Amino acid sequence: MITVYGTETKKMLNILILEILRNYSDIEHHLSQQEIIRKLKSDYGIEKIDRRSVKANVKSLSDMGYAIGGIDDDDIDTDGYYLEEREFEDEELRLLIDSVLFSKTLSDSAAKKLIEKLKSFGNIYFDTKVSHVKPTPLLHRTDNKSVLYNVSAINEAMDQKKKIMFRYNRYGTDFKMHDQGKDYIMNPYQMVASNGQYYLLGNIDKYENVTYYRIDKMSKVQILDEKVKPQKDVKGIDGHLDLPKHMAEHIYMLYGDSVTASIKTDVGMMDTLVDWFGKDFKITETKGDEIIISVRCNERALFYWALQYGPHVEVIGPDSLRKKIAEAIDEMSKRYHM
Repeated sequence: MITVYGTETKKMLNILILEILRNYSDIEHHLSQQEIIRKLKSDYGIEKIDRRSVKANVKSLSDMGYAIGGIDDDDIDTDGYYLEEREFEDEELRLLIDSVLFSKTLSDSAAKKLIEKLKSFGNIYFDTKVSHVKPTPLLHRTDNKSVLYNVSAINEAMDQKKKIMFRYNRYGTDFKMHDQGKDYIMNPYQMVASNGQYYLLGNIDKYENVTYYRIDKMSKVQILDEKVKPQKDVKGIDGHLDLPKHMAEHIYMLYGDSVTASIKTDVGMMDTLVDWFGKDFKITETKGDEIIISVRCNERALFYWALQYGPHVEVIGPDSLRKKIAEAIDEMSKRYHM
């Protein structure tokens, strides 16, 4: 409880009434002047506040730009005041909370802390709507507790156009992450989310192309004094990173060259095609339910994608990719031959 004395009461009354409206009101729950007075007493220990003071301060908040419903020009008490708009609508908050809840990048403790922060933007009625929401280990979250620090350090490095150094970790047979004992120095260009994971897109100096590292597998991230390599010197960026196009071509976040491929499939695969490639592919031929599409994609990613959807797709070209897929299918056939 906050106890306010003397002249400080008048100075703080606006903000305290606004906080009460945020916590206890919405379009379905109005607060009368008397109810606000009672909340000022019970929550903040403020005595001797009359209805006229409440009304004047509510009008003052409205003049300051806060959308408050129920204001009446007469001196009578209305059916109550309520906050018409807040930083986030309930639906927006729920969407943000669900994004955190189903993120594999955050640890359980970090997810729980962030969800509680998001819930604080709602009122007491929103809190009851999401009382069942809680992080669960069943989502196979990361064990790395330094993810948020990693994000902060990488973001600062990108702002300063500085290189970073970090260690990379991998899971062992004990199901724990282990430092690989090697320092990586990277030119960081962009952080991107893909398939529920968070990646850093950048370049290692000794290579010419773009590479990716999972941020949740990084540790000991340090910002170096050395300036980043210009993007114009990186193959695949060439001075300008078109992120939507880049992401559409790198569906599995694998580095390497992109190719233009022809794929035979059927119209029943359209949802899957749009899910993976967006709308950046062309239907070049249609014959009944059968279609042939042209899509530009990272060659390694397309190789794995074609194996994943093998019963439903056929890569017609380029010949080099078709040959690699055929060889992989032959090898798989030998392993599963009965």
